[in-house]
Amino acid sequence: MATSQVPAVLAGLGALRAGGSAADAAVAAAAVLCVAEPMATGLGGDCFALVYDGDQPVGLDGGGAAPRSASGPPAERGPRSVVVPGVVGAWSALLERFGRLGLDRVLAPAIDAAEGGVAAGAHCAAAWQGSRVAPAALGRPPRVGEVFRLPELGGTLRRVAEEGPRGFYVGPVADALVRASWLAPEDLAAFEARWVTPMRGTYGGLEVLEMPPPTQGVAALEGLGLLALMPDRGLVSKVRAVALALEDARRVVRDGARVDHLLAPEVLADRAEASPTLLGELAGGTVYVAVVDGEGMAVSLIQSLYEDFGSGVVAEGTGVVLNNRAACFAVEGEVRAGRRPYHTTIPGMLLADGQLRGPFGVVGGFLQAQAHVQLVSSLVDDGLDPQAALDRPRFRVEDGAVHLEGGQWPEAASLTAAGYPVVLDADRVDFGGGQLIWSEDGRLLGGSDPRKDGCALGW
Repeated sequence: MATSQVPAVLAGLGALRAGGSAADAAVAAAAVLCVAEPMATGLGGDCFALVYDGDQPVGLDGGGAAPRSASGPPAERGPRSVVVPGVVGAWSALLERFGRLGLDRVLAPAIDAAEGGVAAGAHCAAAWQGSRVAPAALGRPPRVGEVFRLPELGGTLRRVAEEGPRGFYVGPVADALVRASWLAPEDLAAFEARWVTPMRGTYGGLEVLEMPPPTQGVAALEGLGLLALMPDRGLVSKVRAVALALEDARRVVRDGARVDHLLAPEVLADRAEASPTLLGELAGGTVYVAVVDGEGMAVSLIQSLYEDFGSGVVAEGTGVVLNNRAACFAVEGEVRAGRRPYHTTIPGMLLADGQLRGPFGVVGGFLQAQAHVQLVSSLVDDGLDPQAALDRPRFRVEDGAVHLEGGQWPEAASLTAAGYPVVLDADRVDFGGGQLIWSEDGRLLGGSDPRKDGCALGW
């Protein structure tokens, strides 16, 4: 398995060694990440997953809606930026359908980490120290290698382990979430994660699976579809493809929207001739888990608070940092009561001839769809192994320009000649962090992004 913190990888492997499935391992790792990367994920956030178990792949949508009484313009932070947290409901649904161990056993490593402490990784410590909204309730930002504890979060995890999702969405924890935000008790009590049908596209013999709206998964599929039609697969073509796809997704992706038409051959052919607008990007703070078990089940799971430390609000006495996902209603201009906003978080899955090739994902807000295109192209067009594909320098379209990571700076002239403003960006943090497991000929190869603190391990 592969994810962005070593303790989370070890928790997932522990679940597999105990006889658990890929689903058990994914939730065990995801729960530890709520402790080890509290700026990026937590019980107050959202969760999406793709699952392959040898049959038809399925998607799990754990995105929550705005309050039923919500109105007005979106808030970037604070109590009015919160949507219903979906993480706990998604964990429960995933384990009920695909798990073997039970929520109590799967959450035990996260409870131990929260109460006993976990050492801060280099990227975790830097992100915490650099945050302008780090909640004082979580304590002083740790130094690299310093052990920190989140005992109140440990208590909430214990309640969830003992009572299931009801211990989060009804009762004392739910009451604290209501007091801390604009959510009402009925908003929380009504939440259920949804099983959905993944969207599918193809690229170079691979079938690429993504989540449907309200996520931007279609942007990754359209970007790959456009790239396949372009004269070459170079940097300029990749930038054009992802910029056009992001433009379309920003225009049409909404809660419940039908977006299949964006992948129709005639639409792709028409869009491939267009000139893109380099849209501004929204930020994001997210974690991702990839796992394949011994029986071939694969889980691609992603969790997020949206921006670093989400809303900046911690529900008193719970250790739960609440998301600021309602800020994504900026795409629509106003908050939609009882509806879900545009979601940046997208897990990915690769198949070939109906057989698993592997789960993959790259965190980083609106970068995610762009990075999916770049990662899949690296695998298909350049034949790179998982680690080399993740190590490769990236670009991102943001605020009317193309930002290039260090290793791509020599190619800046080609973009300038094509009319694109270029920014040479020395900060690797803004280029996300990915994980990938590749299955072929009975072998599993894993890769983990050096831009994060994690690793890929098997046993």
